[in-house]
Amino acid sequence: QAQLVESGGGLVQAGGSLRLSCAASGRTSSTSAMGWFRQTPGKEREFVGTVRWSDGSTYYADSVKGRFTISRDNAKNMVYLQMNSLKPEDTAVYYCARSSRYYSSGYVRSEQYNYWGQGTQVTVSS
Repeated sequence: QAQLVESGGGLVQAGGSLRLSCAASGRTSSTSAMGWFRQTPGKEREFVGTVRWSDGSTYYADSVKGRFTISRDNAKNMVYLQMNSLKPEDTAVYYCARSSRYYSSGYVRSEQYNYWGQGTQVTVSS
């Protein structure tokens, strides 16, 4: 069974940067996509971005486009989320997710992912 462990969260001032890491272990050979989501108390989990494992193509939520970048290291089974120009509204618990299911498009909904990390807190102060 695949496991995901996030790291790199913390407290940063508005305008600053953080890089989150997600380490995947276990049965990762069937990965179709890796995604990042975030959640604040009382709200639903929100899509941030995704990377399709077959070709490395990425897709981002409009709220983070141009500021966040997903990258991957296939050999190390790692996925990264580089977050620049952070805003207070980016404050959330960030989750790494893995999908072993095939979809022709998307990977923007949480139900499309079947493995989740424990989350890491990102706090952006104004």
